[in-house]
Amino acid sequence: MESAARPLTRIQQEKRELILEAALDVFSVHGFRGSTIDQVAEAAGMSKPNLLYYFRSKEDIHATLMQRLLHTWLAPLREFDDADDPVVEIRSYIRRKLEMARDYPRESRLFANEILQGAPRIMPMLEGELKELVDEKARIIESWMRAGKIAKTDPYHLIFAIWATTQHYADFDVQVRAVLGPDRSGEGRFEDAARLLEQLFIGSLRP
Repeated sequence: MESAARPLTRIQQEKRELILEAALDVFSVHGFRGSTIDQVAEAAGMSKPNLLYYFRSKEDIHATLMQRLLHTWLAPLREFDDADDPVVEIRSYIRRKLEMARDYPRESRLFANEILQGAPRIMPMLEGELKELVDEKARIIESWMRAGKIAKTDPYHLIFAIWATTQHYADFDVQVRAVLGPDRSGEGRFEDAARLLEQLFIGSLRP
């Protein structure tokens, strides 16, 4: 019987985190195919052999990042609950998604890059965990419709629309800031976006 792997030392854990942080920068800009181990090593400020001591390959680094990303990225949807007031719940979900766009723009772009490539490394998760979670939340939305709490609509496309409009502020951040100009492209742009999206979605969902 093989012995259990030894836990990482503090220094080893710090090195892994340094590599993952550098890889997030590289992958979010160049995508998986356009990134190399050499680029990640350079961004991390270490040699390629040293990096490969902590991660076996580019695929290993990317898989670790995607696992972390998906756990973080799905958290707002998991919090979406069968509340008495669906308007409050939907408004909170929009806010949480915009906070994700504000606080995790690199993760959002990494996810978008993977999807644009056909999701070859995360398709099982999309067809499994993500679909099951969206199915669960769609049933909640449908129950609100049956109770007359919100107007009838397609719950799946409602979720897609919230994803598209909120993640736009991460994936197209450069465009957003360029168009808004220096006077409106600060942190306040997220609050401005939240007010508009609440008006857009909540207004259309009121029974």
